[in-house]
Amino acid sequence: MKEIGERLKETRESIGISIEEAAEDLKMRPSQIENIESGNMEVFKDVFYLKYFIRDYAKYLGLDYEDMVDEFNEYLFDYTSKISIDDIKKAKKNASLKEEKEEKRIHSPYTVERKEKSLFTKIMITLLILLIIGVGSFFIYQAINGTNKEPEKIENVL
Repeated sequence: MKEIGERLKETRESIGISIEEAAEDLKMRPSQIENIESGNMEVFKDVFYLKYFIRDYAKYLGLDYEDMVDEFNEYLFDYTSKISIDDIKKAKKNASLKEEKEEKRIHSPYTVERKEKSLFTKIMITLLILLIIGVGSFFIYQAINGTNKEPEKIENVL
């Protein structure tokens, strides 16, 4: 990573651009450029952002940014392949402990998953719906049969 940073720094200085000017043009903080040039990768929270910073910075300086990204990827591969199995197991264990801690934490009632309604409640709601449908059907049937009958003749009683 130091070699990448040194190459970027040398190119920037040979062109005559200040750190502040490059930072302003790239919409970055001057400290980010300084950290890239010094090879201080640990300051960046995410290596993907660092990769994009290196790509944009190399493109800005007129360097072959694809080669710089490839070189960074190689460095990253070498760096991560040196992580011991024990460190990976520790990280995995810490992650699972963190998940357990999250489960034990008291949650807001707005974020807690609601419990499913009981079977009794589901049956009662279903029966109520069927009852409403049945009563409605009865009244519709009565209304239809009541209008089809012929009216009775009223005889004139005089």
